[in-house]
Amino acid sequence: MMNLKRIWIMFRARNHEFFRDTAAFGWNFLFPFLIVGGFAVIFGDGNRAEFRVGVFPWDSTAVSLTQADIPKQVRQLRYVRFIGFSSADAAQEKLKHHKIDLLIRAGSPAGEYWVTDSPKGYLAEQVFKAALAPDACRQAGERREIRGVKIRYIDWLFPGILGMNMMFSALWGVGFVIVRYRKNGVLKRLKVTPLTPFEYLSAQMLSRIFLIMFTLVVMWFGCDLFLHFHMAGSYLSLFLVFLVGGCSLCALGLIVAARGSSEEFSSGVVNFIGWPMMFLSEVWFSIEGAPGWVRQIAEIFPLTHILRAARRVMNDGAGLADVAPELIILSAMTLVCLTLGSLLFSWND
Repeated sequence: MMNLKRIWIMFRARNHEFFRDTAAFGWNFLFPFLIVGGFAVIFGDGNRAEFRVGVFPWDSTAVSLTQADIPKQVRQLRYVRFIGFSSADAAQEKLKHHKIDLLIRAGSPAGEYWVTDSPKGYLAEQVFKAALAPDACRQAGERREIRGVKIRYIDWLFPGILGMNMMFSALWGVGFVIVRYRKNGVLKRLKVTPLTPFEYLSAQMLSRIFLIMFTLVVMWFGCDLFLHFHMAGSYLSLFLVFLVGGCSLCALGLIVAARGSSEEFSSGVVNFIGWPMMFLSEVWFSIEGAPGWVRQIAEIFPLTHILRAARRVMNDGAGLADVAPELIILSAMTLVCLTLGSLLFSWND
């Protein structure tokens, strides 16, 4: 029969171990802050250049648009960064390695330009040619704008960084730590106590969820002081989404910990699970245009459903009823992984 007192003792012991390890404790907070701060600096500017256009001949890398002999229509393009080069050879070398998207010759009456077959190069070329076209030749479309609150890239990215931090914290903090206990003989000592595998795994999982949510709350309010995230939904809904998601990730970590006896092997398994999940769950970028089979694979990862629900709450103002499908899937994943972890768990090997 499950004994709550034994679970509570193991829960406290694991938390004390985490908080007393000041190096790990500090890094768990510092690392996410550094990532968020770095992306805020790089992508926080709403006028960030999307295209890099090389200009030659030019004496310095900074091109003065008031002095450069390039067409006025090109100089007035937005989201374009002009980079100067002293010679055509140096500029073409950069273009060949995709460090710039388009290259133009300053003062060329014919409007000479060079481009590669890269997607950004193609788009930069179309923008360049459209800018040079006479007004009479342009076919004007009917311009319409989407009205509402502007969502910055950092607003879209931040739930992804929180989710990624949760994922690695769950996989390493549960899966890897239990394997280390097994290798060090700690689990053998616990085996001779009245503690059952279910009680032990429940305590480990609850402890990690507590630490994950504690870290998440500190990160949110710490970053929000400086970046002022757009929050359309309720904080309670967002908290519940991350709580249910954290349970599913920790339960996944229990499967890793169930049998592994080698830290090296467990490290490989964690990386095998974690890296595809990070790239396919839209932590950094959307996979909206990816092939159907890629999007279907992404659906098997709990992080995909966590981020989808969190972004809907944060950016679209969705309520719990709106994200119920994701919460049900995450709860089912938790139940399946927790059951498998308990069945497969071994104190010895």
